[in-house]
Amino acid sequence: MVNVQWIKGKVLVALSGGADSVALLRLLCAQGSDIEALHCNFHLREEESNRDEAFVTQLCKKLDVPLHIQHFKTLEYARERGISIEMAARELRYQWFEEMRQQLDADYIAVAHHQDDQAETLLLNLIRGTGLRGLAAMSPCNGHIIRPLLDMSKKEILQYLADIHQDYVTDSTNLERDALRNRLRLDIIPLLRDINPQATQHIAEAAKHVREALPYYFKGIEEAEVIHHEQLRDFGFTSTQEADMLSCRRNGACFESPTHRATIHRGKLLIEEKKEYPKLALITRIVKVEDPMLWLANQPKGPHIAYFDSDAVSQPLTLRHPQRGERFQPFGMNGKSRLISDYLTDLHLNIFEKQRQWLLCDSSDQILWVINRRTDHRFRITPTTSNILVVEAKEGENEL
Repeated sequence: MVNVQWIKGKVLVALSGGADSVALLRLLCAQGSDIEALHCNFHLREEESNRDEAFVTQLCKKLDVPLHIQHFKTLEYARERGISIEMAARELRYQWFEEMRQQLDADYIAVAHHQDDQAETLLLNLIRGTGLRGLAAMSPCNGHIIRPLLDMSKKEILQYLADIHQDYVTDSTNLERDALRNRLRLDIIPLLRDINPQATQHIAEAAKHVREALPYYFKGIEEAEVIHHEQLRDFGFTSTQEADMLSCRRNGACFESPTHRATIHRGKLLIEEKKEYPKLALITRIVKVEDPMLWLANQPKGPHIAYFDSDAVSQPLTLRHPQRGERFQPFGMNGKSRLISDYLTDLHLNIFEKQRQWLLCDSSDQILWVINRRTDHRFRITPTTSNILVVEAKEGENEL
């Protein structure tokens, strides 16, 4: 049985009349807690809403528990704010709960979420997309809101009510599949229990483990932010940029300060100073040959020098940096083109290195050479080549 001995002070119990809230009320009564009950009539289920109100009225009278009832125009509220009925009911409920807590000078508002609800909440968060807080699901204590039954399963709740011969009412809308939570409860959870009868217990326990780990995680984040700031303090980035750098995982994300720029590259933060980088000088010459393949075999090799079929190249040549979406045919890949950006990514270049990459182009802006890396297959030397264009790249002023 769930332990409620830790609950001290005055407690307001959210009492719908369903099994969960009735079990919560009876448990707190058995402990002798100072309690009063709160019941919301949302007028969404015609006679059922009135039936629930009558039931909780009789129950609280029998248990000698003060009861406060509030009627809401839920549909009207939802329409005015353009929100779902479920969201409207939630907002109205918790707003009134807090008003009553202050009015009655209560310490807590107790709601009857249990272990099965916890598992459903975690699954809902996963389906919708979530971070660590979503994986932690609901907390047993969130400000003045407490959830004493969070470690108690629905099966245990029903067994407890049967043991004390306590009846309750059932909300017929819980059997409708319009709401995503109902579809999880009616369709998905039973499938998970077929796989493992303890599925909901294990899912709820996983949320508990995440919740217990969160304080250490956030403490680590705070400490990392301090260290992060100390490392970046001389580079001129704003505090917002520093925080974004710490949380960002997108490869290629860029940040600029007046003096430096940074990027996320393969999970690491790279920072470089803004400065003028060396220019590029190209030395070109054309050689007439009789046996091009023999001639080529006896020439110096290296990333800084390239050889082309001069008759395939339209002059004049130009130097520039890559543009988005550009392609070339890497030497040896006959008929197959690649994006320049993909080719450079495969070489593990970061975004700043990609931006500084020089390309040699002909007069029609076709790429001849990703300089110091690879030539284009279309301009290669073949056995029928008679004129060879030799291009050598060196640091210096741009010249052709």
